[in-house]
Amino acid sequence: MGGSRLTVVVTRALPQVVETRLKELFDVELRDPDSPMTREELAEAMGRCDVLVPTITDKIDAGLIGQAGPRLKLIANYGAGVDHIDVSTARARGILVSNTPGVTTDDTADMAIALMLAVTRRIPEGLAAMRGEWQGWSPMAFLGGRLAGRRLGILGMGRIGQAVARRARAFGLQVHYHNRKRLRVEVEAELEATWWESLDQMVSRMDIISINCPHTPATFHLMNARRLKLLKPSAVIVNTSRGEVIDENALTRGLRAGEIAGAGLDVLENGRVNPRLQDLPNVVLLPHMGSATVEGRVEMGEKVIINIKTFADGHRPPDQVVPGML
Repeated sequence: MGGSRLTVVVTRALPQVVETRLKELFDVELRDPDSPMTREELAEAMGRCDVLVPTITDKIDAGLIGQAGPRLKLIANYGAGVDHIDVSTARARGILVSNTPGVTTDDTADMAIALMLAVTRRIPEGLAAMRGEWQGWSPMAFLGGRLAGRRLGILGMGRIGQAVARRARAFGLQVHYHNRKRLRVEVEAELEATWWESLDQMVSRMDIISINCPHTPATFHLMNARRLKLLKPSAVIVNTSRGEVIDENALTRGLRAGEIAGAGLDVLENGRVNPRLQDLPNVVLLPHMGSATVEGRVEMGEKVIINIKTFADGHRPPDQVVPGML
């Protein structure tokens, strides 16, 4: 990229230490106050910058990429998921895309286990009681169920799925999984995990389902109405991946009809709260908090910086995303 400093536009407020380091290295425009850019603001930024640093709240589709100026050569996403970016169109326009994989694996896996506990042990109901008029302890109040001995079916056995499996074993859960490719024998043995080639067969036998696969065209509504009906009435489903993997309307119907025992959702389809889910006592909803740790956010920023700096030095970003990876 020569000796000139790159012009970098950041679409949301990031941790101060990340913003400061970006300022030291590049000509950076920071977002203040912290609010999502409008489509018009995104188009304007993409028309004049060398590097765009978007987040999951920014829909970078073919239309926006078509309006990008000739200077834009890198979209350095702040986050691991890139389903909000049309990677194929970007590649066709000669624009590289990078992401920040791996740094929030443990944080997201922790949240998956937290949601399992919250739903099965009825923690939100207990919290609500303590904010109301609690009448005191009772032997039969707020009875939940223990995790130990239950069968956990993990949908998507990548970094996060495997991290969930390791934690699940510590809680005494029996680990099962479905994945595009079966894990190596030694990894299966380490995780004590049972592989199911058939997703239908797996979900019909599990006590808890954990969604840990990315959102791609192939996984859109992978847990559709038909598949959700295969769940046991006592089963719980947890999603810390992407809301679009589950048909949320079908899930809501199943929960309200008592066909599914409970759900813990850190992600929502279309990024909006379904009001018919909010009033269900057996549903725990969180505002996409899976990767929300100080450490994780800073490490994501460090990955963004490394990708931009490597690109500025004339090399391929280490976390470049290509269509074949999706």
